[in-house]
Amino acid sequence: MSRAMRQPEDALPYRIHLPMTPFRASLRLAAGLLARHPRIEALNATIATTGLTVLRDLRYGPDPRHLFDVYRPAAAAGPLPVVVFLYGGAWQSGRRQDYAFVAAPLARRGMIVVVPDYRLFPQVRFPGFLEDAALAVAAVQRAAPGWGGDATRLFVAGHSAGAWLAAMLAVAPRWLAEAGGDRAALSGVVGLAGPYDFLPIQDEDIRAVFSSAPDLRLTQPVHHVDGRNPPLLLLHGAADRVCYPRNSLALATRVRAAGGRAEVRLYPGVGHIGIVLGFAPLFGFISPVASDLRRFVQSPVASFTCD
Repeated sequence: MSRAMRQPEDALPYRIHLPMTPFRASLRLAAGLLARHPRIEALNATIATTGLTVLRDLRYGPDPRHLFDVYRPAAAAGPLPVVVFLYGGAWQSGRRQDYAFVAAPLARRGMIVVVPDYRLFPQVRFPGFLEDAALAVAAVQRAAPGWGGDATRLFVAGHSAGAWLAAMLAVAPRWLAEAGGDRAALSGVVGLAGPYDFLPIQDEDIRAVFSSAPDLRLTQPVHHVDGRNPPLLLLHGAADRVCYPRNSLALATRVRAAGGRAEVRLYPGVGHIGIVLGFAPLFGFISPVASDLRRFVQSPVASFTCD
């Protein structure tokens, strides 16, 4: 991810969450967990799926990567809210199997969680991965009732590049519309450590990902804001030095100025990887990201206490 992030406007109300005392040695371990598959597999081995039904390898499009997994409580009364979780990886890496540590704990909190794969660079450049995310969300909109999901409570969440995908679906309605979905059907969007305003792009690999864009401003969520987005919950580690917190502040500023809803929560001492590891019970002390997401899903409008 580019380290050249633009400085946002200063006057934005936001809340700073005071987390539990961090443990530096555990944070070092956490930072390495997403770097190598064996450690991810070790983390996922600690995630129990008893009491859950997991539907694997469901197809949403023609490409071999157009698959998603669905996690849902095995016994639940009434239709459940549905969360599509889009993982990160600089639009160049990632696989849905590695995110059981996100999906299973959220499903235990009373949600249906869908984790799709999507095409990555160099197989595609912008906007290929965005088209895939829209296609997956549109497919979930149609299929959710068959899983016991409530199609009127559909949320999209993502981490890092996945947060960028989620934000673009929220602020630019064309992508879901072209995929057969509808932005108006989204109840809310949650972004974790997302890049929303990162011009100029200095990293060569990221420049290559977006080299097909006729105008790089089209790649920035902040330049698509129309004020008609679903409510946004933007979560960011204050110690993130991969994707700086001012990305979330900049997007929230634009959304609020346009008349939309956006809440920013900063977690002191939390970095780029630690924020997503907070979903895993083993690392829940890092940040209350799972409970914050659940609160938002339960009542996305009531959660905006800083208005």
